[in-house]
Amino acid sequence: MLPDLTDLLATLRVVSLPMTTRFRGITVREAALFEGPQGWTEFSPFVEYADEEAATWLRGAIDFGWRAAPPALRTRIPVNATVPAVAGTDVPRVLARYPGTRTAKVKVAERGQTLADDVERVRAVRAELGPEGRIRVDANALWNLDEAEHAIHALAPFDLEYVEQPCATIDELAELRRRIHYMGIPIAADESVRKATDPLAVAKAGAADVLVVKAQPLGGVHAAERIVAAAGLPAVVSSALDTSVGIAMGAHLAAALPELEFDCGLGTVALFVDDVAEDPLVPVDGAIPVARPTVSSARLDALRADDERTAWWRDRVRRCYRLVERGVAL
Repeated sequence: MLPDLTDLLATLRVVSLPMTTRFRGITVREAALFEGPQGWTEFSPFVEYADEEAATWLRGAIDFGWRAAPPALRTRIPVNATVPAVAGTDVPRVLARYPGTRTAKVKVAERGQTLADDVERVRAVRAELGPEGRIRVDANALWNLDEAEHAIHALAPFDLEYVEQPCATIDELAELRRRIHYMGIPIAADESVRKATDPLAVAKAGAADVLVVKAQPLGGVHAAERIVAAAGLPAVVSSALDTSVGIAMGAHLAAALPELEFDCGLGTVALFVDDVAEDPLVPVDGAIPVARPTVSSARLDALRADDERTAWWRDRVRRCYRLVERGVAL
């Protein structure tokens, strides 16, 4: 059931969160929050995303704020640390923000950096986690096929759990998976799921071993849950650099899945200097609780975006709402 646009905008609050480290090229993260019958929810597609893609995120926000979450099968979700494309010497500082985590996702293929930089960063993470720690790397689709194969060979000595979205297309993923099959390193798909008109295409093509699913970009907890069930592949629930409200959405999705083989990418509140929640959903003993955080007016006021940015998000909500209303979304 779609709430009225007037009701949606009545509780709109736009926040601007400073980050501890540059990530995805940004140092400040903006998000729009609404309060629905089920509690606070989040709409935070990145600013460069077109309205058709962002409209799916709005569906996800409405789903979490206006519809009860599925029954939870667990109360805590183990999470991974997220290591941005920092120098190897900065890795201990980053990992210190994730107490008790046994898994790290390491960003690689950063524009302006080299494979040697990636190797240095992953080596430093392995040194910090020790031989029992788990390391996954995420290229955000920035390697071509040959670059991906070469990079995976260079990073394989560090015992990779999987490689996330090494290439952009499903055909490339399928071919890379064939080429490195003998190495026993799984391929995980992220952008090929959340940015696809058919999020199941990558599974149908046999192009990935693992799905990375994000509740907001897939249209909400219920839609993402259906995608995981239909794909028949192990899933990692992740986030898109959300506030604690968006992270709670992901936690409720992870709690509802029958199987949760991998640690989830839901620890990214640790990348913010501040957060909207009274008790931010940052990792404690390597996990976060399955809970809707308490959001106070004082926290929203302290992190309020300026009038120009608030107006920009209000207009974006209006445009995306019309697309959701017409059924136009990815």
